[in-house]
Amino acid sequence: MKLKSFLLFLCLFHWQIIIIHCLGQGISLSQQQANSIKSIEEQSEKAAGMLISIGGIISPSGNEWERANKVAEMMKEIGLSEVKVDEMPNAIGIIPGKSDSVLVFISTLDDLETVALHQKAIGKSPYVEGDRVIGPGTNTSSITVAMLLAAEAMVQSGIVPKYTLVFAAVAQEETGLMGMHAVFETYKDQAVGFVDILGDGRRISYGAMGIHWYKVHAKGPGGHSLGGGLPNVNQAMAKAIDRIFQLDYREDRTVINIAMIESGKVFNHKPESAWFSLDMRSLNNQTLAEMEQKVLGILQEVGPETNIELSLEPFQTTPGGQLEGALESPLVKSSIAISQYLGFEPTLSNAGSSNMNIAIAGGVSAIGLGGDRGGQRGYPDEWASIPNMILAAKHVFLLASVDW
Repeated sequence: MKLKSFLLFLCLFHWQIIIIHCLGQGISLSQQQANSIKSIEEQSEKAAGMLISIGGIISPSGNEWERANKVAEMMKEIGLSEVKVDEMPNAIGIIPGKSDSVLVFISTLDDLETVALHQKAIGKSPYVEGDRVIGPGTNTSSITVAMLLAAEAMVQSGIVPKYTLVFAAVAQEETGLMGMHAVFETYKDQAVGFVDILGDGRRISYGAMGIHWYKVHAKGPGGHSLGGGLPNVNQAMAKAIDRIFQLDYREDRTVINIAMIESGKVFNHKPESAWFSLDMRSLNNQTLAEMEQKVLGILQEVGPETNIELSLEPFQTTPGGQLEGALESPLVKSSIAISQYLGFEPTLSNAGSSNMNIAIAGGVSAIGLGGDRGGQRGYPDEWASIPNMILAAKHVFLLASVDW
């Protein structure tokens, strides 16, 4: 009897039906998956090299072609199918699954303009110091490396995923989420979900905050101070700003901010034009629409009062939205369980603000995997954490390989 039991155990092991029970929601791993996780944990040196290669490429939003081509080259090397760089330029690769339904993983390809300026000023590639890769361009690109590590682990595991997996490093995130718009339009009808990789998953967003940016323009007569101070664009700006700040919104995490004001250049001349920025955010799209109408009403009042022409120019819109039952969706519940397996009790939020917003606004399930990537983003001493890259890769691999 003991011998039969032992032989049965060996048989089960051979066919890789050992189940490793994880923490939290009952996620279980096959031996193949467990081996892949172990393999990812051994990729620190490779991850650092990939990040030096990708992150060292100057890639401000709107100028990502060189970095996109490099990522596409890496996608081909690790064995992804149908690799392409589209017109955005997004770098996209695929792992065929058991169905035509797709699960789309997203990383951000572009950097802030300030990052590009620091890269040019420093004039050298990022470097490794301890468990960090240091240098401008490393922080955001670390999530692309994590995505590639996870994709490579999937290919090498031999696991055929339940869904076809799309891995997309998207361009122009910093300038209107344009790359994500293109990816969403391509896959929205087939997608079971979108996963925006922002970190290792210790924070999970399942809803999206709407963000509307505007420029408020003021135009009026200019002239020397001796010609009289009024009418003056600055008086109109001041009155409008004061009244906008008095708008009282307390629900749905609604906020109003004015951060930039641009007007005259010299002491003794009143300017002919000026503008200020307007940043409005809310979980409620209807509230944002109401706020816009109230701002327009303020401008229509202040203009005649000051004899200054005031206008509202939309600058950038990040759509928001809340999907009914999102917190109980298989995608969110699986990600929570994986995060717990990785040792976190994830923080949950319905106020995401990233590429995922496009999918949620379009009515398709999406999450943002947040977490620590490193530090000093946008500064000359920017850095990325190698251990956190590995953690993010493990989370992505498990979401890709676990049936949910």
